[in-house]
Amino acid sequence: MTYPPRRNPPPPPVSEGPASTGPVSTGPVSTGPISAGPTESEATAVRSPLLRTLLADVRAGKPDAEEAFWRHAAATGTPLVEPDPEGDPDHRLVTFVRREDPARPATHVLALVHTVTDKDRHAGDLAPHLMERVDGTGVWAISHRLRADHRASYQFHATGGTREDALRADRSSWLGVLDHAEPDPLNDRAPLPSRDGRNPASVLELPDAPPQSRIRRRDDVDRGRTLDAEVDGRRITVHLPPGHHPDGGPYALAVLLDGEMWGPVLGVGDILDNLHADGDLPPTVAVLVDTMGRRMDDLACSAPFVDWLADTLLPWAEREYGAGADAARTVVAGQSAGGLTAAFAAFQRPDRFGLALSQSGSFWWPDDERGTEWLTGQYAWAERRPVTLHLEVGLQEWMLLQENRRLRNVLRARGYDVRYREFNGGHDYACWRGGLADGLAALLGEG
Repeated sequence: MTYPPRRNPPPPPVSEGPASTGPVSTGPVSTGPISAGPTESEATAVRSPLLRTLLADVRAGKPDAEEAFWRHAAATGTPLVEPDPEGDPDHRLVTFVRREDPARPATHVLALVHTVTDKDRHAGDLAPHLMERVDGTGVWAISHRLRADHRASYQFHATGGTREDALRADRSSWLGVLDHAEPDPLNDRAPLPSRDGRNPASVLELPDAPPQSRIRRRDDVDRGRTLDAEVDGRRITVHLPPGHHPDGGPYALAVLLDGEMWGPVLGVGDILDNLHADGDLPPTVAVLVDTMGRRMDDLACSAPFVDWLADTLLPWAEREYGAGADAARTVVAGQSAGGLTAAFAAFQRPDRFGLALSQSGSFWWPDDERGTEWLTGQYAWAERRPVTLHLEVGLQEWMLLQENRRLRNVLRARGYDVRYREFNGGHDYACWRGGLADGLAALLGEG
């Protein structure tokens, strides 16, 4: 839930208020007593109809009112998704709820909705994301009015300290929050795994979000094989398509950056097997390259790293697995700084990488005394390369959206074969895993 360090980030967008119909969350709607400052009175503004009913029942002394609410939440799954209070069919009122734990009573609870919360954190104000305790209950809740195609991972962070401590927004404090945040136990979707000892996240998926039919492991498909290897001292994970034989190629090749996330954490082999089973991908060898420990060295338009991929890794993949000989069937894919690097690899070495898949690419780089959007400038002025690019970016990604649009415009103006899409989400593997499947199918599955 953190963006790559940037010296001069743009300010987060200003909330458009509760009548907004744009892609940006209008911010939380308090579902309990609102603190309006030490000298002002408390007010109740419960927007969720379900919580309104709970509050009325509790105030009327109805027995078992709260237990009935929790039984309903457990049966239907959380967060609560209800019709838009403004009557717009393209929006929903989404209410996140957390049950107070008597063994660990909380004084404050933050709802961390990926990128929605990050906007305010970057602005130094997490107060809009504090959940409120519904009066007379153990229900912590907060509501967002969101467009009906929104997808995001989310967690809760409960503390027993002061409000000031709960709202610390500096990077060190924020990383501590992420280290201890927890998923929603009543969310009935499969959680999004994490790494480095952090807890998984729950996933919000509203009804009009793009389908992600390929991300779950299926029992009825042929399975490929996943192998661990080392090339030139760097850890590599290889996923072979079902029925692979080294002399049965040539195979298509997908080079996935940040392999330590896509392999052991997210299980991308299942996605690839589903694509093969559905006929959306030709037999493709995937090589997952570990880069997370050296991102700022390798994934910042590094010519030495891209040349290593082209001149060392790809010949190895060709020798061992019969893949990577044809640039037109070789895709390099990455997210964030990896997305920047995927587009750079196609620019730097089109002889080896004819296809690039960039998800939420950090095209603002380097954002220092050298200026910004360096790679966009290279594509604008250099000789056109014989490559195809697939770009996608989230509408919630205020640090990246305009930069991705400008690169798209440059590529189109220069006559590149570029596919581009925007999704209503953020800088989030909950979005990227479906986008990776779609992008690989679009780039390698044609013909």
